[in-house]
Amino acid sequence: MSFDSRPLIIACGALVSELRTVLDASGVGDSIEVVYLPANLHNRPEKIAPEVEELLKANKSRKVFVAYADCGTGGHLDAVLKKFPQVSRIAGAHCYEFFAGTSKFLAAHDAEPGTFYLTDFLAKHFFALVWQGLGLDEHPELRDEYFGNYRRVVLFSQTNNLEIIAAGKSAADQLGLEFEHLHVGLDNFAASVPISFLKSAKN
Repeated sequence: MSFDSRPLIIACGALVSELRTVLDASGVGDSIEVVYLPANLHNRPEKIAPEVEELLKANKSRKVFVAYADCGTGGHLDAVLKKFPQVSRIAGAHCYEFFAGTSKFLAAHDAEPGTFYLTDFLAKHFFALVWQGLGLDEHPELRDEYFGNYRRVVLFSQTNNLEIIAAGKSAADQLGLEFEHLHVGLDNFAASVPISFLKSAKN
């Protein structure tokens, strides 16, 4: 059991850069503990809820926020959070939604349901997390089985880094899909993190 009195954020490892930027900009970066779970849980979402629950059990005396959306857990993360009624998570289905905002994400989805989405992190780590993660490095012939119903890749970027945009385009080329880039920044994500709760918790 933890005896640290600071507020705790349990976060996806794919959010390290973005969450640190938001916390530092809000002046709470040095007084919040953040525990990051492995980013490759993107490929094993059934493990997210059990991992979060273990951390919540170990930190029952602390104020905690969970920096995950549902993220493919099929409601299992929410089932865990019901056991800890003072703990909340980021609203929405996944990181693409909370970065882009619900209306922009739904508009992109409605325009082309066959879309594979990337964030800055996933664009930078596409080969390790997606290509290798799905075993396509050893069995590239499975690409059409995994992505045959997709038509495009959309990068919802948090920065306007040209190298990240190029990485997104390269991922689309590797998948044989069209590429689109929509810059969404960090405003929607920042609004999803309860800064007022965290500030009050540290006092």
